[in-house]
Amino acid sequence: MPRVAIIGAGPGGLVAARYLQSEGFEPVLFEQAQRPGGQWSGDPICSGVWPSMRTNTSRVLTQFSDLPHAPGLAVYPSNREIGDYLLRYADRFHLSGRIRLRTKVHEIAPVPGGWAVRHDAHDAEIFDRVVVACGRFQHSRIPEVPGLASFSGSHGVAHTAAYKHPERYRGKRVLVAGCAISALEVASDLCMLGAARVDLCHRRQRYVLPKLVAGVPSDHRVFTRFQALAEESLPRSEFGEMLKGLVLAWGGSPEQFGAPKPADSILDAGLTLSQHFLPLVAEGRIEVRPWFDRVEDTRVRFRDGSSEIYDGIVFGTGFELKMPFLGEPTRRMLGLDAQRLDLFRHTFHPQLPGLAFVGIWDQSGPMFPPVELQARWIAYVWSGAIAAPTLEEMEVGVAECRARGVPEKTKMNLMALLFARAAGVEPDPQRWPRLGRALLFGPLAPVSFRLEGRDALPDAPDRFAEEARAFGCMQSSQFQESELQQLRRLA
Repeated sequence: MPRVAIIGAGPGGLVAARYLQSEGFEPVLFEQAQRPGGQWSGDPICSGVWPSMRTNTSRVLTQFSDLPHAPGLAVYPSNREIGDYLLRYADRFHLSGRIRLRTKVHEIAPVPGGWAVRHDAHDAEIFDRVVVACGRFQHSRIPEVPGLASFSGSHGVAHTAAYKHPERYRGKRVLVAGCAISALEVASDLCMLGAARVDLCHRRQRYVLPKLVAGVPSDHRVFTRFQALAEESLPRSEFGEMLKGLVLAWGGSPEQFGAPKPADSILDAGLTLSQHFLPLVAEGRIEVRPWFDRVEDTRVRFRDGSSEIYDGIVFGTGFELKMPFLGEPTRRMLGLDAQRLDLFRHTFHPQLPGLAFVGIWDQSGPMFPPVELQARWIAYVWSGAIAAPTLEEMEVGVAECRARGVPEKTKMNLMALLFARAAGVEPDPQRWPRLGRALLFGPLAPVSFRLEGRDALPDAPDRFAEEARAFGCMQSSQFQESELQQLRRLA
């Protein structure tokens, strides 16, 4: 069987190995940590989770299509429960024996007939193909702030990826920087675990959506097929107004809670997720400040002229895209040094045959569904089960990436439909009258992409109907009048 090296045994690497194996390949996974799971492993080498961290995506959308979670799991599972789920997934598909733990890959390079992989155990090992599934959240980014090196607070400067012992901040004054999910969640965690003072500073205020709205997970409402079709079809401003209306109806606007007012356009301001942040701001337990002006010893001065003394600063400011195991010519071809990957559909490059990437784009929303679909597409293309993209198609896609420059954050539902269409597994709602409403306005559950096409499952219709009903938002197959109006708007 053709051998495939997979760099990383997190969710992307595991699901890629599962489908490659089913298509007749022999995958070998290289994982530098002591256990598989990537971010969910808890291993400090590669994991940024903190002890009390729970998923910000619902259990229905934080699983793969052919291994449901065990009964009784919480709506938002703990990081340990997802780590255990991935271990069960590896065992379920006989992948555990294919994983080389504590094995770091130092270099991959094209050679005649395949790829050379140099890692801890060998000078070089030859594989027919390589899948890069190392994740994009490995190299923390702390922006330049005047005087930051002079900060002398007792708890220093850290990134949220290193937030492992929240108890050490109890009774301390902490500044959290950023407005993405990790910053809001860590600020909330610090506040609720007993920090004496928690402030949060950012460059721009985003809209904030709670994780649950009337008992329904937000990702069941926002990341739907209808929302993806609307974003693809409507003018940008019209889609933005529609999305903003939904967010305001479900979560309100930040200034109502005492945070700054975001930009009028939700597409310019951005959207993030946090269950507790805005209520804690409303209670006066978190204060929101503008971005840094400068740091002087333990005092931080902000752009509005105010200042405060802190014991520690925690940055939730994202990650840099780095893949040191790619040779310099490959990095240059991919545009990696410019903080992007010039790829066709985030996966292939026309001048790098036998190489594919899994889960390396930047998105909001659950990663499990689109990553599984991308893995299926790769496996089907490489096995010849479906037609591969032509060189011309890939070249056009790569040129479009270069023209865009550094890509903007995308959304889970857009990525899921992109890969489902490529793999030939996007279900047609008209073929499933009983499920049509759920397929358009319900959650993009992974099992919904096992209704049709290669690897369709006989129990997929019943399982999808059950998951769509799970939280009460899809109790009937009859469209509501508001939904029909939205569909007519698209038409």
